[in-house]
Amino acid sequence: MKNTQNPNASNRQKVFKFVDSNLLLTIILVFLVTGCEKPKETVVTIPTTVKTTKVIQEDVPIQQEWVGTLDGMINAQINAQVTGYLIKQNYKEGDLVKKNQLLYEIDPRTFEATLAQEKANLAQQQAVLTTNQLAMNRIKRLLPENAVSVLDRDNAVGAVASAQAQVLAAQAAVETAKLNLGFTKITSPISGIAGLSNAQLGDLVGPGSTSNELTQVSQVQPIRAYIGLNEKQYLHLTEREQQQGRSQPEPVPLQLKLANNSIYPHNGTFFFANRQVDVNTGTIKVAVLFSNPDNVLRPGMYARIQATTDVKQNALVVPQQAIIKMQTATQLAIVNADKTISIRTITPGETIGSMVIIEEGVNVNDQVVVEGLQKIRDGMKVNPEPYEAVKSPTNSSVTR
Repeated sequence: MKNTQNPNASNRQKVFKFVDSNLLLTIILVFLVTGCEKPKETVVTIPTTVKTTKVIQEDVPIQQEWVGTLDGMINAQINAQVTGYLIKQNYKEGDLVKKNQLLYEIDPRTFEATLAQEKANLAQQQAVLTTNQLAMNRIKRLLPENAVSVLDRDNAVGAVASAQAQVLAAQAAVETAKLNLGFTKITSPISGIAGLSNAQLGDLVGPGSTSNELTQVSQVQPIRAYIGLNEKQYLHLTEREQQQGRSQPEPVPLQLKLANNSIYPHNGTFFFANRQVDVNTGTIKVAVLFSNPDNVLRPGMYARIQATTDVKQNALVVPQQAIIKMQTATQLAIVNADKTISIRTITPGETIGSMVIIEEGVNVNDQVVVEGLQKIRDGMKVNPEPYEAVKSPTNSSVTR
């Protein structure tokens, strides 16, 4: 009996053998791959180190500063009151001059001649008056004898009165000539520093001439400083006076800071305030007086006036470096008890040198980040370290 094999069964056996071999190969490859993989390492996150400091609470003096210029207490303009040629200058420019000290001399010869002429005219008018008085007396004696008429007496009285008027006019002319002669000697009306001379010897000076203003003398002891107080500052000081219930406020010590940043050793005092606010600048001009015994301060010098106008009680202050300024808000980074960061929106107040008063948003003893702000974000864990000690704001300047 002949043995026959089914071809379909033979094909199925071949397929099964191929599948089994592929499955076995896949299992071996998976085993090899998984067996070669290294175990995953655990990543340890190190918290970012930041520098922090506590929010300080204390009384802070509010010190305001204004930019101003110095000016003489009195600035006397020295002018020639008569026309003539300048023949002498009797002072050194920039020196201290005394009141009534001779500064200039104008050629007096023309004025001396005018005075002599006026004196002569006075003598002539006095002689006319004497003659008319004698004539009137004679007519009065003859009138009772009817030797002269009443008209003659009236004419004589009128002639005497006219002669008296001419004498008075001549006397006034003499006084005017004396004054003009005296004006040829030009003196200083005050004690102070004399400025540059605007006229030279030989110049024609006097009213109407180009060299009428000869120089200026400024009284600089004491000296004035002019500053502009804006309306907000003015109203603040006014409200402070009203709250204190005083019609006259206590003098506020004013310090003068010079252009070289040095502090002038003498404090200033309030002198006066202008009657109105300048509509162009919105400020009211205030004058402050400073003692100037050595004449160091001169008119026109640049000056900054500082004054402690108020004391902010229990103010919360942080370093200015800790402030985060955004376009729409001002923020601080606070380190919580669990060493996580909390970004808070705050309301800043006055700047006190390197410190800033915080009106709202923080509490006393809060830990604020001062250094490392670029590396942190809200909710991040950090490693806080103390920031170096900051200067107390009590002795620092505050600007509004």
